[in-house]
This record gives sequence, C-alpha cells and structure tokens, in this order.
Amino acid sequence: MLIFEGGSAVSRFRVNKLCNQVRDSLTGLGELSARYLHVASTDRALSPKKRETLSRLLDYGAPAKVRSIGREILVFPRLGTTSPWSTKATDIAHRCGLSEIVRLERGVAWSVPSTLDSSAVEQHLLPLLYDRMTESILSDRESLQLLFAQLEARRLATIDVLRAGRDAL
Repeated sequence: MLIFEGGSAVSRFRVNKLCNQVRDSLTGLGELSARYLHVASTDRALSPKKRETLSRLLDYGAPAKVRSIGREILVFPRLGTTSPWSTKATDIAHRCGLSEIVRLERGVAWSVPSTLDSSAVEQHLLPLLYDRMTESILSDRESLQLLFAQLEARRLATIDVLRAGRDAL
C-alpha cells in the first residue's frame, strides 16, 4: 500500500462555513484544513520511474496550505465499497502503464487542533465532515489497509414488510 499526499480538498469558503457552524460548541477550533489523501494498493513494488508517474497523475488541483495542525480525521468511501473515483482513477493508471496498481482510492484528511476535546469534536464537528451513508471515518493511517480488504459475501435475506410491517424490520 502506498500513500500520496494531495492538494487542498475543500475551499476556504467551506472551511469558514464549517467553523461558523460549530463556533459555539468548539470555541477553540481556530484553524481547520483538509487535503486529499490517495492510497494505492499494488500487487508488486513500483519502480522509481512508475512511482514518479503515479505521483504526477495524483498531483492536481490547488496545493494544500496546511499539512497537519494536530489531530487527523480520515474520511474515505465506505468500507467494502469501491467509489466511482477509484474505478476511473485505477483505469487511468492502467492506461498509463501502471499495471501493478490493483486499486486507487481517494479520501480527505482533515486536520483539527489536538487541543480540542475529542468528545466535542465527535459530537459537533464529525457529523459535518462526512456522509455516514457513503463514507467511513478511519482512525489512523494504518487503518487505510481496510479500504482494500475483501469482505465475505453474506446470505441474501428477504424481509416481507408488506405482511409483517414495521416489526419485520
């Protein structure tokens, strides 16, 4: 697994809007930043030349102003899914001769001051940083490996809500 730091993931306008939304709850928030984080799963090591090619492919957009200012919150596509971005980016990498790439994925690394109370961050800020239906929060960079885990298929279950109603759920 390879990790590539990316450019700025959100506009200054959106950062200001988020800060305004939680100003009363997180008085010490101060600075907040977000940058893209790209993760590559490979089936074998990339040569230095191919690693440089991949790095250039993943270098786009405005550069991130702040690298890290404390606690890092990683927002990635929901575990067990493959995002449309991943599908297209992996296809582009293959067309550029990077056959070693099994899959690319992109997420957002939010940086918040480490001085903030963790429970207050989880209660007030976290719900604004991701969509729990389509995204997952990962606790640290070691957890990024979970993006590429092969999940075992479960048995299909049928729920007859027409007969049993709400109790069936």
